[in-house]
Amino acid sequence: MLADSHCHLENNEKLPEIIQKAADNGVGIILDAGSNIDHINEHLDITKKYENVYTAAGVHPHNAKEFAQVTAEDILNYTKNPKVIAIGEAGLDYFYDFAPKDLQKKVLEQNIKAAQISGLPLIIHNRDSDDDMIEMLQKMYERHKFKAIIHCYSSSWRLAEAALDMGFYISASGIITFNSAAEIRENFAKIPLDRLLVETDSPYLAPVPKRGQENEPANVKFTAQKLAEIKNVSFDEIAKITTENFKRLFEL
Repeated sequence: MLADSHCHLENNEKLPEIIQKAADNGVGIILDAGSNIDHINEHLDITKKYENVYTAAGVHPHNAKEFAQVTAEDILNYTKNPKVIAIGEAGLDYFYDFAPKDLQKKVLEQNIKAAQISGLPLIIHNRDSDDDMIEMLQKMYERHKFKAIIHCYSSSWRLAEAALDMGFYISASGIITFNSAAEIRENFAKIPLDRLLVETDSPYLAPVPKRGQENEPANVKFTAQKLAEIKNVSFDEIAKITTENFKRLFEL
C-alpha cells in the first residue's frame, strides 16, 4: 500500500474517478493538504465521503496578505475534527513572492504555534527561502519542539540536514523523476529511509511518464518507484516504509 502524503483534491469534478483510480493503483491513504482555512469545509466534505482521505488546516504563504491577522487559535479551531491530521500547508515562498516576506514570516509563525499547541505535524512549503526558513524553524523549535514535514522537497541539502536534525520528515514528489533533478536525487540518497514520504502534490508536478498531464494520487507509484531506485531497495519495501512513516508521523 502507498500513502500520498500531499495532494489537492478540492473543486475536482472527477473526484470519484480519481479516488477509485488511486485505490486501483494501491494508494490506500491520501492527505488532501489544505491551503487556506477558509476552504476547510470543502476539504472536510471530501473526507466525509472517503474514509481513507484526510486533510489539514492552515494558511499558505501565497495568501499571507489576505490572512495577515490570522492567529494560532484561528487555525486550532479547525483541528477538532479527527480528519484534520496536520497544520498547513504553510511556509515561505520567495519565488512567486505573492505576499511581503515579513507577512509570510508572521503567518508562518502562527502556523508553527498551532502545530506546537496541537501536536499535529506542520506541512512546510518552502521555495527559494532556505536561509529564512532554517532560521525560523530552528528558532521556533528551540522554544517548543514540534513535528513537521518538508513537503515537495527540492531545496538545498542545508535545509534537509536542518530538518533531519529536528526530527522532521522529508517528502519526495514527482520532481525526483525529472531529468533536471540530479542534485535532488543525490540529496534523497542521503536521507534515512525512516524519514521519507512520497507525494504527488497533484494536480501539479506529474512524474515521468505522466509529465505534462494533470497529476493525481494514483501517480504516486511512479515517484515511489524512482525513490526505490535511488535508495537501492525494492518498490514493495519503499511502499511499506513510506506508508509506515506516514502512519507514525500522523499517528494513524
